This record gives sequence, C-alpha cells and structure tokens, in this order.
Amino acid sequence: MKTLTSIVFIISFSLATFAQSNGDKIKTLKIAYITEKLNLSEKEAQKFWPIYNEFEEENSNLRRQSYETRKKTDLNTISEEEALQLLKKIRMNEEKRDKLKSEFINNLMKVIPAKKIILLHKVEDDFKRKMFDEYKKRKK
Repeated sequence: MKTLTSIVFIISFSLATFAQSNGDKIKTLKIAYITEKLNLSEKEAQKFWPIYNEFEEENSNLRRQSYETRKKTDLNTISEEEALQLLKKIRMNEEKRDKLKSEFINNLMKVIPAKKIILLHKVEDDFKRKMFDEYKKRKK
C-alpha cells in the first residue's frame, strides 16, 4: 500500500511539474531552496510564506510601475518641469519600496528569528546566481 501511494504521489508530482510554466517551476524551486537553506520548520514555513509572497507581489508591482514610468519617458524631449515631476514619482516609488521592505522585516520578525531574516537576503542572492548560471549553461 505504501509503495502504491508513493508511486501515485511521484506520478502526480511529475505531471504537475510537467504542466507548470517555467515561471511556476522557478517559483517552486525558489520555495524549496529558501525553505531548505533557512531550515524553516513546518510551523515557521506556514507563517513565513504568506508574508514573503505578499511582499514579493507588492515589490514586483512597484518595480513594474517604476519601469513603466521611465519607459514612457522620452529623455530627448523631456522638459525640465517634466523631469522634476518624474524625479518626484521615482523618489515616491523608492520611498514606498523602502517602507514595504521595513514592514516586511517587521512582519518576519514575528515569525522567524532575526538570524534567518539576515540569512534570507544571502539565500535569495544565491538562488538568483544559481538560476543565472543555469541559464548561461543552457544558452551554450
């Protein structure tokens, strides 16, 4: 019975993985990588991931807004007044991102130790580096 359950689980997991888009696969790998490297307990993971996912989504939205604002701007024809307004928008966006990061850290401090919060930044960088290295390998 255990063998049958294991086989069904493996097949289901394989099919689910096959059906996922690359973005979903990367997100799944990132979740597994961070969970492992931070050594999150089940209880910590249950509280950590909703906070992390909300932060990632909001931060991504702010980055996208900033990018789109700059993309729409023609730097060759922008007036000084328009440039000042653009700088104001950019600064406001950066302040929102700083505030979001601060709230994120405060929320994490309620669910995981400070040492794991500090380690999180390194783990995220390591994951990005691994993904970039894998991308370079596949392009060769």
